[in-house]
Amino acid sequence: MVINNIKQLWEKEQPVLNGWLSVASPFTAEIMAAQGYDSVTIDIQHGFVGYETAAVMLQAMRASGVTPMVRVPWLSPGDIMKALDAGAYGIICPMINNAREAQQLVSCVRYPPAGSRSFGPTRVTFAAGQDYGQHADQEMLCFAMIETAEAFRNIDEIVATPGLDGVYIGPADLTLGLSGKKYRTGFDREEAEMVGAIKYILERAHAAGIRAGLHNGTPEYAAKAVGWGFDLVTVANDVQLLRGAAAASVSQYRLLTGKETSPDAAANKGGY
Repeated sequence: MVINNIKQLWEKEQPVLNGWLSVASPFTAEIMAAQGYDSVTIDIQHGFVGYETAAVMLQAMRASGVTPMVRVPWLSPGDIMKALDAGAYGIICPMINNAREAQQLVSCVRYPPAGSRSFGPTRVTFAAGQDYGQHADQEMLCFAMIETAEAFRNIDEIVATPGLDGVYIGPADLTLGLSGKKYRTGFDREEAEMVGAIKYILERAHAAGIRAGLHNGTPEYAAKAVGWGFDLVTVANDVQLLRGAAAASVSQYRLLTGKETSPDAAANKGGY
């Protein structure tokens, strides 16, 4: 069976750089997977991606050797098992709030007797190897997202869940959960209250012997998070990268030519 590169890096005590896909495009997936990320996650929760397209995106990433993961839309056994059968080597599940939900998540990722995953690997036996069923429980990663006030209160019981490989912090929702609308929305938190909360989750995960990941908006913040001890960091996503590169290209052109934004573009900014 093809082994999980994320686990290999962790065995060497190296952090994992994770890419993020929100655009429903196999070509975008292929491009992102070839850029040097250690892993790339397809976002079915907030991305414009359905299951059939996600399966083709997983196929497109195979040649790169990058470790593919999927953020499922919810704690749904069918969604989790189908993502694994399609070839995901890790599941990131949103809105895990307590030990019961964490246990259900783990059960969906592991075959009996460790869990309740149904055996029907479909594509993944071609992508990972015909001996997939014998090794999947050891190679598939299971991440519970910590992003609510309830999850923060219950962090010790969540990280103690047998079979859970790590927690993945969603800082935007976590900020809303802990502080309401006191702070702006977004990823790279600088408020002492939120930095403290993020570091506390990291500490509790490591104390329980599992890994911790963080969603970031910039490489600078991700590097800082690695300095704090995070095991996996995500930097931006394909939408943000495309938008940023396009805006920079247009801005540079305007600067070099001395041309202002065209009247039509200005009039249609934010619309069609």
